[in-house]
Amino acid sequence: MSQTPSIEPSESHPGILRARGEWTLAHAAEMLALVESAPRRAQDIDGRDITRLDSAGAMMLSRYAVKAGLGLSTVEVRPEFQALTAAVRDLCEAPPRRRRKDYGVREMLARMGHAVDDVTREVLALVGFLGLSLKTGLGVLLRPARFRLTPTVHHMEQVGLDAVPLVLLLSFMVGAVIAFLGASVLRDFGAEIFVVELVGIAFLREFAVLLTAILLAGRTASAFTAQIGAMQSGEEIDAIRTLGLDPVELLVLPRLFALLVMLPLLTFLAMIAGIAGGMAVSVASLGFTPEMFLTRLHETIEIRHFWVGLSKAPIFAMVIALIGCLEGFQVQGTAQSVGERTTSSVVQTISLVILIDAFAAMFFMEMDW
Repeated sequence: MSQTPSIEPSESHPGILRARGEWTLAHAAEMLALVESAPRRAQDIDGRDITRLDSAGAMMLSRYAVKAGLGLSTVEVRPEFQALTAAVRDLCEAPPRRRRKDYGVREMLARMGHAVDDVTREVLALVGFLGLSLKTGLGVLLRPARFRLTPTVHHMEQVGLDAVPLVLLLSFMVGAVIAFLGASVLRDFGAEIFVVELVGIAFLREFAVLLTAILLAGRTASAFTAQIGAMQSGEEIDAIRTLGLDPVELLVLPRLFALLVMLPLLTFLAMIAGIAGGMAVSVASLGFTPEMFLTRLHETIEIRHFWVGLSKAPIFAMVIALIGCLEGFQVQGTAQSVGERTTSSVVQTISLVILIDAFAAMFFMEMDW
């Protein structure tokens, strides 16, 4: 039997074409010539005499059948070739699927679902990490010899002392802006004197601790994530565990203790700087004297406003330290992962700080504190 592929009319039924030979890639030129000379109409194609068939031959046979007004499904081949012809038919002759108009609704819902799932996982991880840190911290308190003083003091310098100029400048400018805007509104009512209460209560209760926490969220949480993330990428965390040391005790607790000490102190400095900014604007624009401003502040501002603002500082310190360290431990080992986790730590910390501050403000207002 000839090995060259061919298609000829059947002797008994001229409308039925019989395919013979080897329909393989080695005979591509002959198969192309057969496709070019295919008739416009045929009743059927009988391929049982095809001795060899590969994917290229099946594709050419499909083209021939389609040009003859048929399809590869009408071509009868040997049983060992049926799976191949079915696969080629699905690829070459499947009708194009019409895309449904979606307008991005499914993609939007999918992204929302993934976002909710990610937030849920992050919240659960944060709660678990909080429990682990508290357990480890309690063990350190019960055994003070395990407390690492040197790294704690080092982080206190990085977190607190290095941030003092920026905290003072930012708080001073915000206090000046609040006093200026308050004076512009209260001047219409002849009540410029109440600028003192506005600046004092705003900074003692809210702005000092909130501005300090947001500043440290962007400055310190990102630094914690980058430092621990770089150690995670370099497999230094695994080396710490191999040495029998606890990474939480070694890396997390010094940073947590440093923030718990320094954030209230920075908040106190921010309160003083914000009130000083308000006093500067009052002296320059409203004709106050420093003595008048301080006397009014002393007579009208209660000490409870100071304690309300300062009570939120340890909570914000824990949030900043835990999220910054947790995101560092979640780094996957690449530079891109370090950048993504650093960005995530800043976003999560600032969002959670503002959320907690809002709930705390409503709570203190309802309690009339």
